[in-house]
Amino acid sequence: MNFSTGKVRKIKLSPEMATHKIMLWCAYQERSQHDTRTKLFDFGLNPEEVESILATLIAENYVNEERFALAFASGKFRIKHWGRIKIKLELKKHKVSDYCLRKALASIPDEEYTATIRNILEKKSKSAKKGDPRKTYYALLNYCVSRGFEPDLVREVLNEKINTNFTELE
Repeated sequence: MNFSTGKVRKIKLSPEMATHKIMLWCAYQERSQHDTRTKLFDFGLNPEEVESILATLIAENYVNEERFALAFASGKFRIKHWGRIKIKLELKKHKVSDYCLRKALASIPDEEYTATIRNILEKKSKSAKKGDPRKTYYALLNYCVSRGFEPDLVREVLNEKINTNFTELE
């Protein structure tokens, strides 16, 4: 980094060295084609070299967009407890194709998805301020929506909880 200007200098690597480094980078964890392409450009390669190396990575299965989308969606849902909306937006930032995006979102089981909403609501309702039940209801709703869950589904789960004597809201 050039400290006088604050700009990061791009490393100029040979295509062979860049291929080796990017293979190690891709082997470490799943990467999107967009991230890989950006990283190759950061190595100072020209567009023809980047596309050639990316084609090699795809052919040798270092980069697989579908596998990346499935791993990303699964991880963000199971570990971070993100909803489908947030996962979809993040996958779009990675420029994942619509086919892979749909497949990744479909890989999240509906039962597990609603169970996650229930768990989030249970935990959040314990820490929510007691008082006006409507304020608590909307606070819980907004919390789940901010995590990327569909508002209609969250309302459905919340109403189900209220109808089955959800005492934390009272």
